[in-house]
Amino acid sequence: MAIDWSKIWKKYRGLWVALKGDEKTVIASGKTAKEAWEKAKKKGYEMPILTKMPARLIPYVGIFS
Repeated sequence: MAIDWSKIWKKYRGLWVALKGDEKTVIASGKTAKEAWEKAKKKGYEMPILTKMPARLIPYVGIFS
């Protein structure tokens, strides 16, 4: 099942975010992955999930062969 990150994207677009294991809760954010990681570590999270929110959304249509 897909996770809806639209609310996260609106608030953190263009930034790196560190997420809890539920892949929905933002722990920390930063301009770089290292910054987001270090902020999450300071909050006590050993293995956050890191991802970068795109600055803008671009539609994509793929074809399966």
